[in-house]
Amino acid sequence: MNKPLTLEDYQAGQVILIDKPLNWTSFQVVNKVRWLIKQQFKIKKIKVGHAGTLDPLATGLLILCSGKFTKQIETYQAQHKEYTGTITLGGTTPSYDLETEIDNTFDVSEISEAQIIEATKQFTGEIDQRPPVFSALKKEGKRLYEYARAGEVVAIPTRKITISEFEITSIDMPNVHFRVACGKGTYIRSLAHDFGEALNNGAHLSALRRTKIGDFSVDNAISIEAFETLIKG
Repeated sequence: MNKPLTLEDYQAGQVILIDKPLNWTSFQVVNKVRWLIKQQFKIKKIKVGHAGTLDPLATGLLILCSGKFTKQIETYQAQHKEYTGTITLGGTTPSYDLETEIDNTFDVSEISEAQIIEATKQFTGEIDQRPPVFSALKKEGKRLYEYARAGEVVAIPTRKITISEFEITSIDMPNVHFRVACGKGTYIRSLAHDFGEALNNGAHLSALRRTKIGDFSVDNAISIEAFETLIKG
């Protein structure tokens, strides 16, 4: 997307690649893009949806669809995704990331780089993963994070996910930098938590960036500010 489009273009259907900024929810990005389109063309309604949520503390590729293309959202959601990020060893959090405070700390002085790299082998292929309690998944009509924030303990079943690649790109203890390619339904926060347990330690996700969804790359995405400039011509 490098030239202004018409209202008819957006209504017929567009795939809009946004590089989601830190601390924005995916819903906020959708709302902002929808509002910009409505303002620009002086209309009351336009369909805009996203193909796969990113947590507020994550950045990177968010696929938005407008108009008739919103019917294709499930197709994009099912595609393989790629992430880069940082797992910080030595501490766990209830949310498995930095949304909540560290609740347990561990000594990382005995963990070697060889152990870290070896541990990745446990998490490739089809594996069972338990989603984090701080997530938007529903149980008996309520979001899991609603139970978590109320201090209620709920049983969360594991589910099958596929991780095709789990590569350690660099290590500066206690931070372990990685790249992961995975299938639908994978929680990288849960991967970080489980990775800590595999090392007989604790860990949480301290940074996350989605770089690819199927054939779409964050290299071709634009910022919300750039979209605003573009739509105004």
